[in-house]
Amino acid sequence: MSPPSRLSGDPAAADLPSVMRTRGWADYGLLDSGGGRKLERYGRFTVVRPEPQCLWAPALSASAWEAADAVFDPSDEEDAGRWKLKGQAAALGNGAAWPLSWGEVKFNGRFTSFRHLAFFPEQAANWEWLDATVRAACLQNGGPQPKVLNLFGYTGVASLVMAAAGAAVTHLDASKRAVGWARENAELSGLADRPIRWITEDARRYVQREVRRGSKYEGIILDPPKYGRGPDGEVWRLFEDLPELAGLCAELLSENAKFLVLNAYAERISGAALSGLLTDKLKGRGGRIEWGELALVQEDGAREIGMSFFARWQG
Repeated sequence: MSPPSRLSGDPAAADLPSVMRTRGWADYGLLDSGGGRKLERYGRFTVVRPEPQCLWAPALSASAWEAADAVFDPSDEEDAGRWKLKGQAAALGNGAAWPLSWGEVKFNGRFTSFRHLAFFPEQAANWEWLDATVRAACLQNGGPQPKVLNLFGYTGVASLVMAAAGAAVTHLDASKRAVGWARENAELSGLADRPIRWITEDARRYVQREVRRGSKYEGIILDPPKYGRGPDGEVWRLFEDLPELAGLCAELLSENAKFLVLNAYAERISGAALSGLLTDKLKGRGGRIEWGELALVQEDGAREIGMSFFARWQG
């Protein structure tokens, strides 16, 4: 006998925003912030990066900041620039990798040319939620592995967290290099034998094809950039293209779907806007939508920095 349908009514959106806070762990910490910068710990290296939101004065001494192994010097182009490295970081060199971990998942940190270190630490709050949600789904279903889709998956930490929790994962990114790094991270984590599909393709094109095929997923992560290009030159613009893609993702959710997580870093977006989009696209699905922002908490607890906005539907 087929299970009863879980699709009933429109999703209920939370009245108030929430903050998903990431605190430091063994391989990451926000040591200090202020003066438009943040001082962070990535494994054995300390790093200084620009952060315009840090309008306050730093708490640590100037010498603590000057002792950093790596400082990112931004250029006029958004997020672009170069690293100034010294000591062991200079010996490692730009683009070289060093191992980091979160929970069961291991991955490489890298000094990329776009100030990021090949992962986004504030997403650890999402990883924790995804880990618990996938494990609960596996226990509840007692049958086939839940199928999840990670769009704009970058270097794959979220994909590996879900695979370690028991999901069958489709990981997609338009960057061949990013997918290659994700596969390396799977090897590091001892998860290369898990059911993970690695796909280099334009997200919109892939999702359109999946809808035509009638494919279904129990969970979807949608973490698009503000602007990007697909492998064949396809142009992505967040505000113009996100509504269509979110609607297509809603069509891919199975009757017993557990989640759709939407994350965005654009300055002009908000958690309320993302919540409104999901409420519109998930009409008739029931469930609940939480929304708000992701924040990094300084190790001394004195400050926290809002990093991105999210809306999350849970069936």
